[in-house]
Amino acid sequence: MSRPTTKPDLIKAANGQFEKLWSLIDSMPAEKQNEDFNFDESILSKKEAHWKRDKNLRDVLTHLYEWHNLLLNWVASNQKGEAKPFIPEPYNWKSYGEMNIMFFEKHQSTTYADSKQMLCGSHKKVLDLIEQFSNDELFAKNSFPWVGGSTLGSYCVSVTASHYDWAMKKIKVKIKNG
Repeated sequence: MSRPTTKPDLIKAANGQFEKLWSLIDSMPAEKQNEDFNFDESILSKKEAHWKRDKNLRDVLTHLYEWHNLLLNWVASNQKGEAKPFIPEPYNWKSYGEMNIMFFEKHQSTTYADSKQMLCGSHKKVLDLIEQFSNDELFAKNSFPWVGGSTLGSYCVSVTASHYDWAMKKIKVKIKNG
């Protein structure tokens, strides 16, 4: 899948990958959906921190939910004239791994059922947000000064289709490892 560069492609990719994510999860027996990941040392020794951080599907789904909220809050604040970075203080792009750990810790009492409902709701909110913008507002550089050198659409792709790809890769490893 190539990275979307138009509003219709963004919507198609976000919804398509979201549907694939749920199809993958639904392909798992219910009891497996609630189990902890059983990654072997070859997986746990990978350099990406998320392999050790996320222990189950709930952790993956709440991670996606929190990144949706980063986008929603960032856009809402900046549209109101409150200049805020995408990554909220005290974090930044160099320390966002710590933010991800905070998200992980925040949701340890969230149920798997709630995480599913939360993610479905935040996905809908992100798609509703995307619908509010024109193709140029999403993908033309300099449409919004608070986006910096990127495009709003690029952020939307990152928190939807690209992030769903990340989640599916992780879940496929879970399925493979039992």
